[in-house]
Amino acid sequence: MTQIPTGAAIPTTGQPYEYQRRTLVEPDWTRFPGWRDVTAAQWESAQWQRVNCVKNIKQLRAVMGDLLDERFYADLEADMARLATMSMLVPPQMLNTMVPDKTPDTESFYADPIRRYMIPVATDRHLDWPSHPHATRDSLHEHDMWVAEGLTHRYPTKVLAELLSTCPQYCGHCTRMDLVGNSTPTVDKLKLTLKPVDRYDAHLAYLKAHPGVRDVVVSGGDVANVPWKQLENYLMGLLSVPTVRDIRLATKALMGLPQHWLQSDVVEGLHRVAITAERRGVNLAVHTHVNHVNSLTPLVAQAARTLIEVGVRDVRNQGVLMRGVNATTEDLLDLCFGLQGEAGILPYYFYMCDMIPNAEHWRVPVWYAQQLQHDMMGYLPGYATPRIVCDVPFVGKRWVHMVSEYDREHGISYWTKNYRTSIEADDTEALSKLYAYYDPIDTLPESGQQWWRKQQEDGAATA
Repeated sequence: MTQIPTGAAIPTTGQPYEYQRRTLVEPDWTRFPGWRDVTAAQWESAQWQRVNCVKNIKQLRAVMGDLLDERFYADLEADMARLATMSMLVPPQMLNTMVPDKTPDTESFYADPIRRYMIPVATDRHLDWPSHPHATRDSLHEHDMWVAEGLTHRYPTKVLAELLSTCPQYCGHCTRMDLVGNSTPTVDKLKLTLKPVDRYDAHLAYLKAHPGVRDVVVSGGDVANVPWKQLENYLMGLLSVPTVRDIRLATKALMGLPQHWLQSDVVEGLHRVAITAERRGVNLAVHTHVNHVNSLTPLVAQAARTLIEVGVRDVRNQGVLMRGVNATTEDLLDLCFGLQGEAGILPYYFYMCDMIPNAEHWRVPVWYAQQLQHDMMGYLPGYATPRIVCDVPFVGKRWVHMVSEYDREHGISYWTKNYRTSIEADDTEALSKLYAYYDPIDTLPESGQQWWRKQQEDGAATA
């Protein structure tokens, strides 16, 4: 059985976690051979960042020079050919936060937590159980709940608006790997077919026809990839719907490409949107996605402060809990103190990594997430203590302690819900039945792993 990280060790004296302030630093990008001559002005340019994103092995070699052994590139090539669900796209800003305190070598690059989810390699994966038997490419069934192209009505009063299918960066664990990014040898991606203006008009028409929806999460992809004028028009359209009271902009680019959110046209345009939202009594917030404290730099903090200064009500973080990245008490608390105390970003949620293909090496079992939630309590201010949630298929977000039944041997937890999604209007049992979620199999006792092997063998025999 694979050892689950145990979090901060409990000392015999003192506290299990000792807080030490860590001020933010922009790592020296000139430590990478390919960026030795890059100026500060270039680095702070959103255009330069986008143009110089690393999209393939050849470009990674150009940045890294001779720092990495050939075995790493062979490992990466094997993953891209057989296992990766996302294509490679890493902005310089993100790559610069990998091994931030020294010039990387092969071993330190392999071990880096941000590398582990942004540039996954084949040996990261659990090749005995790369995917759970119940893993699916749209694990949360968001596409099934589309009420218009890109508009998911999953919760009674909330919708998710997917404006586009691209991001400034592609995370290996992306929950929308069936739609977002370029196709890979493993995944032939879905495509949005409508013109953006027609898609957006359909969203507004649905919202006007359904006054019970008050909250819109504007996402994708990443809203940082929507041309600003287009995004501003969409947001002003939302603000014209009197029943919309909350708008949340979802952008990992606040961390991965903070330069975007510091561009003058974006800052000025967001100020116009924020003023309009305030006048109409609408809560406007930005949600970002930071998974490790090393991702926080002065540029990220500057971008977050700028959002608040122009009138955004709050900037919040929704991270993902992942083994090898942040799944220890110390890592989570370090990140939360960096977010809340140094970057002005409110720790909000940590999601358990979703059951998508080839993600078993990242996922943690429910019991372990419950322990992490317990161990985080009492250190952070109450308002800045994040909830760890399990996003249960067909149910939605549930605090990890809300499980109704739990079979630890087989790693099956059962959950209930108190509302119908847009596809369950006529399901009389939707609110009374139990919904299953599954722990990663390699974390189970041997008897549980044997049981799953038998299930898989029996399934193959009857196929």
